[in-house]
Amino acid sequence: MSDRESMPYDVVIVGAGPAGLSAAIRLKQRAAERDADISVCVLEKGSEVGAHILSGAVIDPQSLDELLPTWREDGCPLAEVPVTQNLHWVLTKSGKINLPHLWTPPFLHNKSTYTGSLANLCRWLAGKAEELGVEIFPGFAAAEILFNDDGSVKGVATGDMGVARDGTRKPDYQPGLELHAKYTFFSEGCRGHLSKELMRIFDLRRDCDPQVYGLGVKELWDIDPALHEPGKVVHTQGWPLSEHGGNGGGWIYHQAGGQVSIGFVTWLNYSNPYVSPFQEMQKWKTHPEVAALLKGGKRVSYGARAISDGGLQSIPKLVFPGGALIGDSAGFLNVPRIKGTHTAMKSGMMAAEAAVDAILSQRGGDELIAYPEAFERSWVKKELSIVRNVVPLVKKFGDFLGSGLAGVTMWAEYLGLKMPFTLHHHPDHETLWRKDLVKKIAYPKADGVLTFDRLSSVFLSNTNHEEDQPVHLTLKDPDVPVTYNLPLYDEPAQRYCPAGVYEIVGEEAGDPKFVINAQNCVHCKTCDIKDPTQNINWVVPEGGGGPNYPNM
Repeated sequence: MSDRESMPYDVVIVGAGPAGLSAAIRLKQRAAERDADISVCVLEKGSEVGAHILSGAVIDPQSLDELLPTWREDGCPLAEVPVTQNLHWVLTKSGKINLPHLWTPPFLHNKSTYTGSLANLCRWLAGKAEELGVEIFPGFAAAEILFNDDGSVKGVATGDMGVARDGTRKPDYQPGLELHAKYTFFSEGCRGHLSKELMRIFDLRRDCDPQVYGLGVKELWDIDPALHEPGKVVHTQGWPLSEHGGNGGGWIYHQAGGQVSIGFVTWLNYSNPYVSPFQEMQKWKTHPEVAALLKGGKRVSYGARAISDGGLQSIPKLVFPGGALIGDSAGFLNVPRIKGTHTAMKSGMMAAEAAVDAILSQRGGDELIAYPEAFERSWVKKELSIVRNVVPLVKKFGDFLGSGLAGVTMWAEYLGLKMPFTLHHHPDHETLWRKDLVKKIAYPKADGVLTFDRLSSVFLSNTNHEEDQPVHLTLKDPDVPVTYNLPLYDEPAQRYCPAGVYEIVGEEAGDPKFVINAQNCVHCKTCDIKDPTQNINWVVPEGGGGPNYPNM
């Protein structure tokens, strides 16, 4: 018999990101329009709304305009910095080529967009949701999916608090809470661990490509005021990933308060196991154009997060009995635009509208088929269709030829000439080559001024986990890291993790051991994605643990 209490709602939403909060707001708006009341609860594993939110971010306000039309006059922090200048640099080791606007379709020019903190936008959205009567519970991690007797999703249970590493109950033990709902929305962001389980149970990926990913590593800098140009947006590609055939690129966004958001995305399809996405970002900062901007500045924040790069062909079935996937749990990112907030918000709004109709028709626990039907008719589908071949072309033909071909297809699709093909994706964990087939990469040592090590970076992320709790980075087979990954790939977890979670110790003495420093984890999910045997399974730690991003 469970000792957990339960609470009933009409809709439970897992994750207070842009999709989840937009869904919550839309549920209340549509119910009020029909003079009805729908009870809505949002669970957030971070210590507060926004604590785990990380993005560049340049945001297309299309969905925000639809959801809350007066947001610019209503104190929304995003309104502070409209984008005023848009540049795209192709980097060589010491120089750059500024790509002319005429070479790229208009939707890549960032016209009428805004740059700022996605975390702060989510905090503002949370306030709007609470004004409408939405209940938001930060610090509560959804740890388990609950099912009805007929197999439909009943809701979720939060994780138990006060459990020791050995599984015993500590004096402050508190059992988790069950939240039951007519419909449960999973808005966990990229590679959500419950969403991953739902895809397996309901075979939601049966008719789509595998999802593919990038790892974004971000820093906030206070820079010389003379160099700050509010609203200036720069994207880069080429060096340093071009040195070993990798794909990805960087960003520089001049935001409010004299700060710049800088970051670097490494696509996780790379083949050299010695690649370190964290070190690629540090190396990118040494480029003369980037280093000149940061000279005399101070790094004030750090974070990392995987992003879903698969686009249209990797979107799974969106609904199942009793619930739906929304936002980056499903993967609505437009990679060439480097934007997913507007599409994530719209997905939540479409799911909410379907749920209101169902609930007010006395339904519950079935499939909200009106949601995927709305997606098929939406501008989201059209937008993602135009760019669907970009990522596969760049991966297949390389950064320069692939980008050129991608540009041709985007222009053609934009002008109404639909390409008669859709290229496909292959899983990121299958792309590594054996260590004896590649050249080892020597990264420059951190100088502590412009470039930094991982541990000092994690300190800036304000990451904290209760140390005496079960390790949330679980291994299906604890022997695989040493007996398989180490001899074949020199255990790549040591390098792809941007937080120094994984180490091999004792190798020099002939007794290698795989060490997991789970307290360092910034919840980026890269290990869950890139491990070559899919041996690492990321699950939620105790609620409230992880990073605490103040302005990311």
